[in-house]
Amino acid sequence: MNKKVIRFTNQELDPKIKKEIEKLSFTKNFRSATAEEWYVFLHQFHDPETGGAAGKAIIHYELQGNRDVFINTTVIYDDPKLHDQINHELVYAISDEVVNRLVGYANTLLAVHAGANSYQAEYIH
Repeated sequence: MNKKVIRFTNQELDPKIKKEIEKLSFTKNFRSATAEEWYVFLHQFHDPETGGAAGKAIIHYELQGNRDVFINTTVIYDDPKLHDQINHELVYAISDEVVNRLVGYANTLLAVHAGANSYQAEYIH
């Protein structure tokens, strides 16, 4: 199934999205020669067991020679409220910001795991 995600706006969610993106922060948990793992902290969402990070981002660098770099990014959200379909646009906006801040403008394959809000996307720059 080749679904393309098309950005649409929900005026009611816009202030919530803006606040979450403004308060978005990260802590690096692990780094190896080919991967990084970051905890993703959100303002109103948290891990239900620990009360900590709402999720994590795993960035895997697949190095092919000196000139080709391909990045696979996985974002996993632990807060069940982010799995609720009403928060799909919020999950999309936060995940987009995570990619922009942690990966930048590299070509990226993104996999987001958030229950009913899970999706895959390609960032081609």
